[in-house]
Amino acid sequence: MSDRRELYQSPNGDSWHLGREPENGRAFVIHQPNGPSGGRLRHVELGAFLSDGTGKPEQQALLRLIGTLVDVPPYADRTDGTETATMLSSVP
Repeated sequence: MSDRRELYQSPNGDSWHLGREPENGRAFVIHQPNGPSGGRLRHVELGAFLSDGTGKPEQQALLRLIGTLVDVPPYADRTDGTETATMLSSVP
């Protein structure tokens, strides 16, 4: 199994990967800038990567990947075996 998985590649050539320390399983994001901007790898803790909350494409890609770890969407109706989402009623 690879120790990294590509999350996103921007139009300008920057790329982001999800990495994992083989010794302890700790996950982090690897940012690889494009060549003209220096191209130096940078490891970023997951919390720091997601903390600005701006919804950048690379952040959205990580959240989508995390979402694939769940078989049933939240609030799914499991009574009939389908994954029909139930609407939450608003509280006045």
